[in-house]
Amino acid sequence: MKLIINYLSRRHGLNNLQAGEKQTFRLHLGYTLLDNFVAGVLTLNEFVFLKSLHGSSYQLSFLFQFSVLVFIFLIFISEWLKRMHDKPKLIRITGLLTRAPLAILLFFPRSSGVIEANPLYHYVFLGLFLIYYMGNPVIFPTINLFLKNNYRHEHFGKLYSLATVYGKVLMLVTAFAYGMLLDYDKNSYTYVFALAALAGVISTYLLSKIQYVEEKVEPAENSFWQNVKTSALGMRRIMRENVPFRHFELGFLFYGFAFMSTVTVMTIFFERQLGLNYFSVATYKNSYNIIALFLIPFFGRTLGKIDPRKFAAITFASIMLYLLSLVLTAYFPQNIQLGNFRLFYSMIPFVLFHAVFAATMSLLWNIGSAYFCKPHEAGEYQSVHLFLTATRAVFAPLLGVLFYELFGFVFTFSLGAASLFIAILIMIWSYRRDKAI
Repeated sequence: MKLIINYLSRRHGLNNLQAGEKQTFRLHLGYTLLDNFVAGVLTLNEFVFLKSLHGSSYQLSFLFQFSVLVFIFLIFISEWLKRMHDKPKLIRITGLLTRAPLAILLFFPRSSGVIEANPLYHYVFLGLFLIYYMGNPVIFPTINLFLKNNYRHEHFGKLYSLATVYGKVLMLVTAFAYGMLLDYDKNSYTYVFALAALAGVISTYLLSKIQYVEEKVEPAENSFWQNVKTSALGMRRIMRENVPFRHFELGFLFYGFAFMSTVTVMTIFFERQLGLNYFSVATYKNSYNIIALFLIPFFGRTLGKIDPRKFAAITFASIMLYLLSLVLTAYFPQNIQLGNFRLFYSMIPFVLFHAVFAATMSLLWNIGSAYFCKPHEAGEYQSVHLFLTATRAVFAPLLGVLFYELFGFVFTFSLGAASLFIAILIMIWSYRRDKAI
């Protein structure tokens, strides 16, 4: 690892890193690589549940729902984290309790017939991933906290982006290799998830080894529940008083419904309508992610120059167009077989528009809300944004599957596109309204 750090330091002009920064980057890079190995495995998770375990459409919606729904508890977890003094120990315990249980999948029967005959396996699978995602509201907020404590300001962005890029590359390679492995053996997920469990535990251990000194703060005067109530009232105040931010979140309401109601149905579409194998799904997903990596720097500069509502309109338009590309594929399924990969011609615009969406949303999601507040309020505004996202997850994925079951793929994707069109109109109207004042 030292040789890797020295090479990266020379290559990216970071020879003046302090010893503490180098040690932190070793641990940060190790955590990011292992965490993205797990992320690469999870890329095909919904398709595995549908194709290998033959789970139902509604169960599949829960699998996606869990990844977002856990953030509804953020208002409680944030206050709890403030009161936890040994955060490295908390990270180690959280990693062990939420990542290690994935190894239970190693003991699943290597027969689809046995799993179909006993629905208990589906519920165990879903339960394991609910436990896994419960760790994210604890782990995610502490990453920047640990890094900010060790990286100098002038190096933070570069070191963070370096680790992220190399992690994303590993994630893409993992998804490709995992897809090919699943086509060879559709039950290979059992031991791959055992490896993911090990990687997840080790990654959180490495994260916990980053030196962190807790700031000395005065004991909280209010009780836990009093502070939770204060946070809830603060969220309500923000939404009531900050009109542009309220419009921004209203647009996200329609976007969130469209995205969450179609993301599960899209997986079903790939399997039941297009009959794709694992490698083809991995290729489509990796293709737009690879293109997105090249687009992020461009859109990052763009976001710094225009109002986030205009930027959001671009993001919402890109997902609207990729949903319409799926509608087009339902009517024009012409394709060619390239080795183990099936290329549908109308999926080419799907990949391109999805790349724009992946690039722009990664920026808008993380820093869009910060444009509507003062720097010291950014964390509070992002908490509002995440909480509202989690509330949408309560109903949107299930409604999407319900619409698909009742009316089919085309109706569900078209409804999502219509919802996005409304979101675009809200963003443009809000921007022009403020500009006219």
